[in-house]
Amino acid sequence: MNRVLRAQIFGRPIFSRLASSLPHDDWLVIGWVLATEVLLLIFGVRSFHMIEDKHVQAHLGWLDIWNRWDALHFQRIAEVGYSTSDKLKAWFYPLYPWCVRCTSFLTGNSLVAAFVVSGIALLIAAVLFRRLIALDFPDDIARRGVWFFLIFPTAYYLHIGYSESLFLAFGIGSVFTARKERWWLAGILGACSWATRANGMILLPTLVMEAAYQWYERKRWCWQWLWIGIVPAGFAVYLLLNWRISGDPFAFLEMRKELFHMSFSWPWSGIGDAIRNLHRNPHEAEIVGGEELFATVLTFICSVVCWFKLRPSYATWITGNWILLASVSFIESMPRYAIAMFPMFILFGMLGRSRFWFGVLTCWSILMLAIFSALFVRGWWVF
Repeated sequence: MNRVLRAQIFGRPIFSRLASSLPHDDWLVIGWVLATEVLLLIFGVRSFHMIEDKHVQAHLGWLDIWNRWDALHFQRIAEVGYSTSDKLKAWFYPLYPWCVRCTSFLTGNSLVAAFVVSGIALLIAAVLFRRLIALDFPDDIARRGVWFFLIFPTAYYLHIGYSESLFLAFGIGSVFTARKERWWLAGILGACSWATRANGMILLPTLVMEAAYQWYERKRWCWQWLWIGIVPAGFAVYLLLNWRISGDPFAFLEMRKELFHMSFSWPWSGIGDAIRNLHRNPHEAEIVGGEELFATVLTFICSVVCWFKLRPSYATWITGNWILLASVSFIESMPRYAIAMFPMFILFGMLGRSRFWFGVLTCWSILMLAIFSALFVRGWWVF
């Protein structure tokens, strides 16, 4: 191999081509994602070691302290699969644990694989989100929108063994490709999103609204809009999974009652329960009632504002998610699920044009992110 060829393969030219293949702002976003992940891991370990006794510390490593609650179920599914002996595992949508299982063949460890899948998915989601915002707004708003997304109080779920980041990578990717009129890809990504989380179903009306808006702008029919019909394929996979395990494709409805004692209801019923939680003991009021209620009100306000400030498809996405999550007998995990309502962060980016509001939103986000993540690594139920 001659010197010129070696230089082209191993030297600067290949790295310069790689660097020039992405815009500067994409590299900035990638840097933010990696920095927040490293800082969160360090902060989690430091806060855990400061509070917990040495006996507990000896049994948990850097990644183990984040392996809590639903992450344990995802990891178990990735390791042994779904089973008729544990039918309740079918409550969890399959695509995330399947991705973890495939990745674990490379890492040799399912916990490491979960972090790898979530980390790569978050990189993709953040870059696509910046590009999506930049289609309609200046670059500074796009950067701020991603910034507030990455430091949201429950953003630690994007880095650990949960399905949030993978869901958003597919969901934002579906909306972005629809905006770029690659409808076949929008449909496929939408199906993957619905195979990852239940609220992937909101992509169906979201993409229909986007198609309607494009027709309104151009008054021209596009047969490629029919690719939207692929989106329910993700749900079909989930129904098939339920049928295979329990013999009932809609077994997840009964599982919901059994696992959470929750049923569908009018939004004001769940909101009323969150308000009643404020009158219970201080710990439950602060964590369960106050933050659940605050997140519900915040996302509702953002849903309304989106109909006036953003594209109708974005408003459809956040409104549909809010209705789905609030229409229950009691509201649970709304601060975590709010991460998926990405149009909210576009509004934050617009509001952040004011230095005052940029400072307020940044301080609030980082402080609450620190509190929630410190509680989470200690095993608290923090949404």
